[in-house]
Order: sequence, then structure tokens, then C-alpha cells
Amino acid sequence: MSAVDVLDGNAALDTLFRQQLTDLLATRLLAAHAGAPIVVQPALGGLSPNVLRRAIERLRSDSDTDVSLAALASDAGLSRFHFCRAFKESTGLSPHAWLRQHRLGQATNMLRDTEASVVSVAAALGYSSQTAFAAAFRRLTGETPTDWRRRAR
Repeated sequence: MSAVDVLDGNAALDTLFRQQLTDLLATRLLAAHAGAPIVVQPALGGLSPNVLRRAIERLRSDSDTDVSLAALASDAGLSRFHFCRAFKESTGLSPHAWLRQHRLGQATNMLRDTEASVVSVAAALGYSSQTAFAAAFRRLTGETPTDWRRRAR
């Protein structure tokens, strides 16, 4: 998935993706500049159940709550890098991927259980346009929201 495709449409997803990409690039550049080989140690454990629950609640929030990596990591008492590793260890997904998956679940529920238009679903999920929502939906499901809705009913 190209960065250009991801960085179009949903502000919360865009922010998480940009922050994770920045951290990854900084780590790789620092290791290359220092001449040190990149050795990623396996994560020894994930987040504690309470910290994971709070992070997921913040990611699920529909309010204006800050869902940046900095805020999530600060709540967990970890650096952004360690928070991302621990979150992935706990959930199997990066925070960005988890949020994208969560939004897809919300979208499929809304498309299946309501008569709301695709435009309304896109707006409710925070996408800047129906086109951005449809592109993200298609990348994850292989179908347009309208085609998925027809098949799901």
C-alpha cells in the first residue's frame, strides 16, 4: 500500500500513519548513520490489560480526543516506538492498522444495518469525501461500499 493512498481521507488514520512512518524512518536513518546493524529484539510483552483498554477506548472515541501516537504513548508511560511495538504485540496490529480495521468494521455495520447513504457513512467515520472512503474500503475489502452493501443484504 503506498503512502500516498493512505494519506488521503481520514485525519485520525493519516496522523497515526505519518507518526509511525516518521518513527520508522528516524530509527532506520539513525542506525544507518551510526553504522550499526538494525537488530530488532522481539517484544517481550505487550501492554497491560488496563493500558491496552485505555488505548483502544481512545482509538475508538468519536470525540475530539487526541489519538496521536504521542498521546497514546504518554498515557501508557512509554515512548512512541515502544508503545507501537507493545500495542502490536498485544493486538497483532499497529495502532494505525488497528484503527483502520476498526473503522472498516464500523463501515460494514453501518452499510449492512442502516439505510444511510455511502456519503453519510463516510462523513460519520471522519473521511473527507465519499471518494476517499470508497478507496479505503475497496483497498481493504476488494469491493466498493455500494457493491458490498448489495452483496451483504
